[in-house]
Amino acid sequence: MTPIEIGLISVIAIVFLIYAGVYIPIALGVVSFVSIWLMRDNFTLALNLLKVAVGDSAMEYSFATIPLFTFMGLIVSKAGLGRDIYEVMTMRFRKVKGGIGMATVGANAVFAAVTGSSIASASVFTKVSVPQMMAQAYNPRFAVGVVAGSSVLGMIIPPSAMLIIYSFVAEQSVGDMFLAGVIPGIMLAIAYVGAIWVMGRFTPAFVGGRVVEDTEWMSGREIASKTLPTLFIITIVLGGIYTGWLTAVEAGAAGAFVALIIAVARKSMSPRAFWDALLETGHITAAILFLITAASIYSRMLGLAGLPNQLQDLLAGNSASFWSIMLLYVLLMLFLGTLLDTASIILIVVPLFLPMAEALDMSLIWFGIITVVGAEIGLLTPPLGISCFVIKSTINDDRISLKDVFMGALPFAFVMLVVLFVLIEFPILSLALI
Repeated sequence: MTPIEIGLISVIAIVFLIYAGVYIPIALGVVSFVSIWLMRDNFTLALNLLKVAVGDSAMEYSFATIPLFTFMGLIVSKAGLGRDIYEVMTMRFRKVKGGIGMATVGANAVFAAVTGSSIASASVFTKVSVPQMMAQAYNPRFAVGVVAGSSVLGMIIPPSAMLIIYSFVAEQSVGDMFLAGVIPGIMLAIAYVGAIWVMGRFTPAFVGGRVVEDTEWMSGREIASKTLPTLFIITIVLGGIYTGWLTAVEAGAAGAFVALIIAVARKSMSPRAFWDALLETGHITAAILFLITAASIYSRMLGLAGLPNQLQDLLAGNSASFWSIMLLYVLLMLFLGTLLDTASIILIVVPLFLPMAEALDMSLIWFGIITVVGAEIGLLTPPLGISCFVIKSTINDDRISLKDVFMGALPFAFVMLVVLFVLIEFPILSLALI
């Protein structure tokens, strides 16, 4: 077989193995290693490339952002800051039709700016928001759909684990990727709030709920105590990166340190909880490092096979326009989103399309935002919408089926798709802060 044929078979084999349940880095690494061995008929070359991939991943300085931001997110979650933000948002929006849903979106957006995890957001707000919406007679599908839809903000609003993974695969600055995610993340949150208002106005039966007239307002001091700690962390992290005072690694360290001080001051961090956070940080960091190492050897395999160049020549030969290329790219991500998780999509698709994006003078920072937003739609689509599965497993309510979660999330997946096409049409929205 030719290298091209081996490369194509390898990509198909990787997708099949991941869908069959094989651990993603194992599927990427083993198939890529064997493919290089077959293409060059040289076991030593394949082994040396694997060593280079491991060394490049482990020795990368910016890789330190992963454990630092992960630790910061875990500390913030354990400190109960997500619940505090939600309580303030609920107080402000309760008198509006669908107001608790809007409050959930707003609280999720703020929480995303200090955690960077869709899974964490889905877990926290399923416990906090869904019971309250159910108590106020909201439609169960709408209640879980709001949480599912707004949970994806954790992967777009920085700091984001997916933005970090993309930055390593595409060899882009983590700090630039973080700044590029700010405006798209805010846009998506505003679009969600607008969509909830429209649904409350024109499809009130889907939203349900009752307007609360006797809301007890918090005092200014109470609002400040619940919001200022989170805003302070956001200011240090994103403000430090935006002003250039801190690198992404330094901002992660500063944010983690401040979050730890806040948790201790609030007496929400026991020695046991601190140790659990350290262990979980280690587990997540090791898993992501394994992913990045596997993606590195996979990229080298694709380069040896010549698949990215073949794809570029195919599209150029057919005189494909910018929009036809982007439409193909989005459709591919949406299709894979029904089968694979976000990290898998990024690791499989991005190395194939990066050379073409560079040849067409596309900004790789903008391309990364398009990639993450497109891949995140997969978190809300069956059969493998991870956020939906997390919500179903967390809610532990027989009245809400997995189908209800997916159906509730569907309008928000559509809103994401609309925002995605706006970001494609206007790249400046992603690049304005850089």
